[in-house]
Amino acid sequence: MDFLIAVVAITVVFALGASIGSFINVVVYRIPAGLSILWPPSRCPHCLNQLKAYDNVPVLGWLWLRGKCRYCKNKIAVRYPVVEAITGLLFVIIFLVFQVSIATLGYCAFCSWLLALALIDLDTMTLPNALTQSGLVLGLAFQIISGFTLEASSISIVKHLMMGIAGAVVGLWLFEAIALGGSIVLGKTAMGAGDAKLAAMMGAWLGWRYLLLASLIACAVGVLIGGLVIVRSRQKRGVKIPFGPFLAIGAIITLFTGQPILSAYLQLFNLSQ
Repeated sequence: MDFLIAVVAITVVFALGASIGSFINVVVYRIPAGLSILWPPSRCPHCLNQLKAYDNVPVLGWLWLRGKCRYCKNKIAVRYPVVEAITGLLFVIIFLVFQVSIATLGYCAFCSWLLALALIDLDTMTLPNALTQSGLVLGLAFQIISGFTLEASSISIVKHLMMGIAGAVVGLWLFEAIALGGSIVLGKTAMGAGDAKLAAMMGAWLGWRYLLLASLIACAVGVLIGGLVIVRSRQKRGVKIPFGPFLAIGAIITLFTGQPILSAYLQLFNLSQ
């Protein structure tokens, strides 16, 4: 019976995540275009026909339509079901790690913001203020709720809120300093202002310690993938690679593995956490 309940719970969580992923696809398409994310309902970007409810079922709708619009037969990008599936899987992993808790709800929202921002940055090389700023505010609200949930005391609430504020400030200052230093060395803009705002948002959710770890992971992944892109493009300069997706990857990895990594590091140097 316990196994059956677990399977049902995981299925429900995946379905919820996939539905959020479907909405993320809408956000990624419409916010850069300056369109409302609520109206009109989902429609084909080619013929503008409104999609039927059964065509809009996450993942399955794309499979039923065989990747083509029901009306104009134009191809529907495979990225749509992929984003839905990835979001569903992320929600399931968060649920399995953090169980039924405020943390699960909060981190599902956090990962949703990260996915939307990463995809927009990939498409447009921009990180919209509407998402980074709202994500930062939501992160600080999450810290307040977490402080209340853990101890229900004013001291705990203030402690968590200050941790979020400190993380946001460190993220903003750190990446603005990196951008300034890179611009001086390279003689041109090295990093967009949106990356610093995304780092501030991450700091509000993770705190300054885990923000630094996430940033290190992002840099490592960025160097690896960026190097491969440059090699494949056969160019040494002029290749523009958005850093937002790497920050998102670093934040998600830190969310699940940050505590053991940081604990191992502190034990290695005989430091207390």
